[in-house]
Amino acid sequence: MFGSIDKSKGLLFCTYDLSQSLQGIQQKMRGEIESLDANRLLNTAPADLIAYLVEKYKVEAVRLRREDWYAEPPKEVQVDVRYDQMRWIQDTSRPALVSGERTEVRIPFEGESELFYSQPNTMSSSPPRAVIEKNEVVLRYDMPSDAPRNVRPLIDQTLDEIDQYLSWQKPMIDGHNNALSQVAGQAIEQRRARLLAQSQRASSLGIPVRRRDDAPQTYVIPTVRRKAVPTLPPATSAQYEPEPTWAMDQYEHALKIVQNMTHVMERSPEAFKSMDEEALRQSFLMQLNGQFEGKATGETFNMGGKTDILLREGDRNVFIAECKIWKGPKGFNEAIDQLLGYTTWRDSKTAILVFNRGTDTSTVLSGIDATVKAHANFKRPVDWSHESGFRYVLHSKGDTNRELILTVLVFHIPK
Repeated sequence: MFGSIDKSKGLLFCTYDLSQSLQGIQQKMRGEIESLDANRLLNTAPADLIAYLVEKYKVEAVRLRREDWYAEPPKEVQVDVRYDQMRWIQDTSRPALVSGERTEVRIPFEGESELFYSQPNTMSSSPPRAVIEKNEVVLRYDMPSDAPRNVRPLIDQTLDEIDQYLSWQKPMIDGHNNALSQVAGQAIEQRRARLLAQSQRASSLGIPVRRRDDAPQTYVIPTVRRKAVPTLPPATSAQYEPEPTWAMDQYEHALKIVQNMTHVMERSPEAFKSMDEEALRQSFLMQLNGQFEGKATGETFNMGGKTDILLREGDRNVFIAECKIWKGPKGFNEAIDQLLGYTTWRDSKTAILVFNRGTDTSTVLSGIDATVKAHANFKRPVDWSHESGFRYVLHSKGDTNRELILTVLVFHIPK
């Protein structure tokens, strides 16, 4: 990661510039994005690819495990005393060896050993010295047997100096790790945009485009420095076929119309008291059709069954919603399965409208959140601030790269 390291002198934190090394890591990540097979990239969910890249290129800061330090048994050695000012050594051109002993202390650490040789933006004029062996910092002190000394103060001082340098590195490493997601996302989006533009230009020629015989069918993960190498998200290298999608603002508008039904229920509670799921669904359909020119339908056959609310644009399903009275986590989990059975890979905007009669609100909300996160098709939560709802990303059946947005809204129905 940081290049070859000269460990012979034992001088720490001065071999390489940490800032340049971190920039080099980000550049290497961009290079991997650019080298990824085009269809492999297009067929991989961007969020999954970003998560893989962040895991692969993040840097683990060093932490000394002082609680686990230990000393090796004393060892007899020959000590060179030619520069000892308390001794008279006439010829300093060659070693003057006397019997002595070695004190050796080992301190395990976590993190990447190369960081011990990387200089942060802040530094001292006299960096500490030590030997780094595998996952241990080794401090060695040789002293003549006729002039023993207490080396504990030297050990404490060296470790304090190392900790100081590690604390100077920490904000630089944290900044690097926190920026990886944005850097990767921008690089992926830029390449996706270029590839899609190229595809459109090729299609406009009206001439069949032949796939190269030597084009890669799969992506080979390069060897990297980390102990546990993250796995590239599974995806096909088959020709990517771009599909139109429903704009997010349209999706939010449809949900806003649905949420406005709360005010209708509050003004006319008696009208909703005896309604079953079908009657409640019809009330919501009326509001959607008032805004989307009659394109919202109910009980429409779609894939594996009939969906409660289906909004179509031409021959495409752009919004699918299920209406369910809350009967506990098991019934809600069945509603998720039912919704996934209705959706095709083109469907990316979905919702479940939960009607709650009498159950404590916190119980319903916690049940919803736990059920979705435990579902086999759950991928990640979405940061969506709402007092009575959640938003998630799920994947379609059989393909983790076919993602759909699920918004769950809870409505309180009078008993």
